[in-house]
Amino acid sequence: MHDTFAGPALDAGLWVPHYLPHWTTPERSAARYDLVPGGLRLRIDHDQPAWRPEDGEMRVSNLQTGSWAGPVGGTRGQHRHRPDGLVVRTATPTRRLWTPSSGEVEVVVSASPDPTCMVGVWLVGFEESSPDDSGEICLAELFGDQVGPGGSTVRLGIKAHHDPRLRTDLADVRLPLDATTPHTYAAHWDATGVRLLVDGDTVWTSDQVLAYPLQLMIDLFEFPAGPRDPGHYPRTAVVRSVTGTDAP
Repeated sequence: MHDTFAGPALDAGLWVPHYLPHWTTPERSAARYDLVPGGLRLRIDHDQPAWRPEDGEMRVSNLQTGSWAGPVGGTRGQHRHRPDGLVVRTATPTRRLWTPSSGEVEVVVSASPDPTCMVGVWLVGFEESSPDDSGEICLAELFGDQVGPGGSTVRLGIKAHHDPRLRTDLADVRLPLDATTPHTYAAHWDATGVRLLVDGDTVWTSDQVLAYPLQLMIDLFEFPAGPRDPGHYPRTAVVRSVTGTDAP
C-alpha cells in the first residue's frame, strides 16, 4: 500500500474520503481536500457542517482505508465513540481497502498550527467480526497549540475503546521538531506488541497485541472555541505520503 497523492484524483482503491459515515449523514462525513504539489491537503472550510450535531461543533476531514457498519437503525458500527445512544444513520458498504492484522505503516504529514485544530493518525479496529475488535493504535495526535518551531508534543499509544483485552496507554512525547513541517509517523505491530516511531526513531513501545484487522485513518479536526470568522478559513494540513506493508 503506497500513495503519494500524485494522481489526478484520490485513489478510490485505497481511500474512503468520509469520517465514520455510518454515524451521520454524507454531507457531514465527507472530507474536503485538494491534491496539491507534494501531497493531499485536508481542509476545514467555513461552510463545512459539524460532523454530528449531537456531539457538538466538531468538524472533520478524514481519509480511511475501510468501512463497515451494521444495518441502519442498529447499534453495530466501527469506532463507537460514545458509550450509548449511537445508531447507524447511513447505510455503509463494506470496504476492506487496506485492513491488515499486523504490519508496518508510515505516514508523512504536516500538522495545522491552528490552536482549534488537531491532526490524527490512527489504526482502528475494523469490528466486522466482533465488537470487541475495536482497539486503536494512535500513531500521532498533533494539537495545533502544541506544535511549532520550538518543539512539538506528539500524543501516541494505545486506546482500548471496547476491547476488554487491552488497556488504554497514551503518552505525550515532547520532541525537538516542528510538526507543522513534514515528519514521518510510523507503527510496527505484530504478535509481540507495538512499536511507534517518529522520523525513524522509536519513541514508544508496548507488549499489547491487536491481532485483528485495523484500518488506517488520517484526519484534520476542528474544535471551534467560539464564533467562526470566515476570514480565518480554510484550516489545513497536508498528507505527503502513506506507505503500508502487511506482515506475512
